[in-house]
Formats: sequence, structure tokens, C-alpha cells
Amino acid sequence: MRFGLSVVGGACLVCGLLAGAVGCLQAEGTTGTTGAVAVGGEDEPRNAGATPALPDVPDPDAVEDWRAVTDAQWRERLTREQFRVLRRHGTERAGSGVLLHNNAEGTYVCAGCGAPLFASSAKYDSGTGWPSFWQPIAEDAVGRMEDRSLGMVRTEVHCARCGGHQGHVFPDGPEPTGLRYCINSASLAFVPAE
Repeated sequence: MRFGLSVVGGACLVCGLLAGAVGCLQAEGTTGTTGAVAVGGEDEPRNAGATPALPDVPDPDAVEDWRAVTDAQWRERLTREQFRVLRRHGTERAGSGVLLHNNAEGTYVCAGCGAPLFASSAKYDSGTGWPSFWQPIAEDAVGRMEDRSLGMVRTEVHCARCGGHQGHVFPDGPEPTGLRYCINSASLAFVPAE
């Protein structure tokens, strides 16, 4: 079983400012045919002249060990932009992600493996230009690790199932957690509530 979904772009404020400075590509939104929210994030459509539609997000149980998937296999599964963000810790320019303004009820899942990561009820407008959440759907849904890139110390957030880079978490969010999970839209897909 596969979810009929597609994905898009976004990230954290610090990364986004840097990404904007080096000229990251802006995502374009598309509409899917499955009833799920389909969003653009691919910098080159696979079918020139066609409305860009991204690959379906796989069933979370489709692969026995998501961490054993090779770069070559990820390149086959993901768009170029998804690969850059999820597998190479990339980011997208502020305000470019279609999921930024998505207010529908549902679940945000990993664009790489389909694992549920964030509930729409934890999403809020942080004013940063990227989808922000005050908590993950479950504490063990995301992993955290120290990120010392770009000359600063931050906490990176990744999908606990496949290790795909999601964004960063900062201690400046709203109550009740005081946290802001600043997430790349290219690393997410959205499954609407039924």
C-alpha cells in the first residue's frame, strides 16, 4: 500500500537565511489526484510540460530496514530536492513551502519513509517562513543530535525511522513545551484526517 502524496520545501530560520544567500530553488505547488495534499519541491519536473507531480510517499512498512536504504535507492525514490534536504541536510528558502500555510487537520509524515512525525494540532505560525510544531506526534518519532555546522551549535531533528533530516528544534516555541520544531517542507508529506 502506498499513500498518494507528494512533498514540498521549507526549513529553519538560520538555515533558510543561509540557503537564501546561496540561491536555493523555490518550490512550486501542485495539486494531486488522490485527495491528499500534493505539493511541489522538485527543481526539475520529471515530465517536461506536465504539471509536476512528485512520487508517492511509500508505505512505512514497505522496507524492512529504512536505515539500510542506499543513496542510489534514495535517489530513485525521492525527487532531487527531497534527496538534497532529507539525505544531505539541505534547507529551502523561507516562505517557499506549500505546507507552510496548510491548516487542514491531519498528520505530517516523513517524505522519505512515510513515518508519522507531527500532528496538525501541534502546528503553529512561528513567523519564520517554515512549518513549525511545538511537539512531535510521539517523542520517539524523531531523533535529535547536536549540529555544529555553520559555526553554531543547534539541535538537528531527523526521522527516527529512516534518519532523514527534518530540520532543527529551538527553545523559543509556545506553551506547553516552549519548543519550536522548525521543519523543512521538502522532508514532509501530509495525510489529511478522514
